[in-house]
Amino acid sequence: MSTHATRGSASASTGAATGVRPESDLLRRILEQKQSEVEALAAATTRAELEHRCREAAEPRGFGEALRQAQKDRRPGVIAEMKRSSPSQGLLRRDYDPAVLAMRYLRAGADCLSVLTDRSYFMGRPEHLQAAAVSRLPLLRKDFLIDALQILESRALGADCILLIAAALAPRKLRELAELACALGMDVLLEVHDERELEQALQLPREILIGINNRNLNTFHTDLEVSRRLLLRVDDERLTVSESGIHDPEQVTELSAAGAKAFLVGEAFMRAADPGARLRELFYPERRETRPPPPGA
Repeated sequence: MSTHATRGSASASTGAATGVRPESDLLRRILEQKQSEVEALAAATTRAELEHRCREAAEPRGFGEALRQAQKDRRPGVIAEMKRSSPSQGLLRRDYDPAVLAMRYLRAGADCLSVLTDRSYFMGRPEHLQAAAVSRLPLLRKDFLIDALQILESRALGADCILLIAAALAPRKLRELAELACALGMDVLLEVHDERELEQALQLPREILIGINNRNLNTFHTDLEVSRRLLLRVDDERLTVSESGIHDPEQVTELSAAGAKAFLVGEAFMRAADPGARLRELFYPERRETRPPPPGA
């Protein structure tokens, strides 16, 4: 990896535009904010410093592999999300402690965790990702990533997987960031919302995870028909994740039969008094026992 960037650099690697103009006003505002954050990150550190931190970080825990193991166990993979707030729903949870939530999810049977780190719109923090590492589950950094410095920062923070959003990135930029993440040993969850974005995703290497978001970015309405429709276009060998709008076991059963290999659920858990119990109700309705904590946790 190159190490020539310096503080305050306005090079293409630190301040490049995404190459797209999103239809969603909210997404456009978020991406403008992210560009400012990238510039601040470039002013605060260098690419070389972030690369050094990546080398010092613990080995990635295998996000995709954990989901594939669930398939071998003949069950859907569970990505349990931590999200304190959202632009469409407002505050979701007052008692928001990422370390405590991570352990609840672990004991309830989650395979992986998704942690919102966006400050401005979701009340997240990068430190939340580090706090969730107490569970030793593979971690997805869920944010709006548009620049190589953010990818490096994610690995330095301990992320095992990153989210890339097709609606937010031009194809060339998307491929560039995905290749960097894979070179760092992380998995990539590529989020799509329609047929055009899915076709773009299918051009990338097969190890890329495909997330089908059932939430419309313009209206915020969730419709599981999005997953039903797009899953028909994906061969059974790809690891597909259905995101948003999952609230009952029947939906999990139906979408699993349609081809979804894993599910990312956040709001249903965040609104529950006991997120772990809600996870068991949704994915393990007949299971009462919980997973023991890892040694030393």
